[in-house]
Amino acid sequence: MSAPTAVLYDVPGPKARARNGALGVVAVIVVAALLAFVIVRLVATGQFEGRVWEWILYENIQLALLEGLLNTLRAFAVGAVLALAFGAVFALGRLSDHAWVRGISTGVVEFFRAVPLVVLMFIFYFGMPSAGITVSTFTAVVLALTLYNGSVLAEIFRSGVQAVPRGQSEAAYALGMRKSAVMRFVLLPQAVRSMLPTIVSQLVVLLKDSALGFLILYPELLYQARVLGSSGQLGRPLLPVAIVVAIVYITLCLLLTALANYLERRTRRTSPAPAVPADGAV
Repeated sequence: MSAPTAVLYDVPGPKARARNGALGVVAVIVVAALLAFVIVRLVATGQFEGRVWEWILYENIQLALLEGLLNTLRAFAVGAVLALAFGAVFALGRLSDHAWVRGISTGVVEFFRAVPLVVLMFIFYFGMPSAGITVSTFTAVVLALTLYNGSVLAEIFRSGVQAVPRGQSEAAYALGMRKSAVMRFVLLPQAVRSMLPTIVSQLVVLLKDSALGFLILYPELLYQARVLGSSGQLGRPLLPVAIVVAIVYITLCLLLTALANYLERRTRRTSPAPAVPADGAV
């Protein structure tokens, strides 16, 4: 008798489960050993001594880190909103019935997905002045985040809509609904629920990508960390500053993930689909 199968893979049998469990134990031991080695080296080099962490008590340094955090959140918030809008527009373009709309949308999405984020930032901040257009570091960071992550989100939106069983849209068309109504009342409500974890994962990537702004001297959190960590007056506490900044980034990502889980649970508790107009009009 064959083993039962899941949607994406075959359900492992007893031997596979035992092998996976052994590999998991070995992986945990290796990671724990590496972590212990790092901690031992940090203790041996005095990185946890009080004098190394005195800088964090200075008010000016706390304000500098707070300013960097606010700049990071500002770039993330604006970039996330614009990227979601960009992704929605070009996802609809890729799903259009008109070939020229699909062609243009596909070209834009594939182009900005292929260009590295750092290159986009450099083009906007260092390249645009040669064309007589000067942008601030904030604008360059936001534009790069919007175009790159928006292109990825466009593919997520398109895949989410296309993942809804075809029978759903065929039944809606059979009831006389137009395409826009089918999209709004049938496909999108179901697609958003399945896409939400992936969308949030991409927003977490966008949040971390904002740290690349330090390359064009945007005063975000990582930029402030580099300035503080290389300060000779503070004893160049690069490693302690990096640890603090890493904890801040991890906390932000966990908060964003918790928000996504909350929204997902809340969405699942709501009604399965919104009310549809009787005539299915746009």
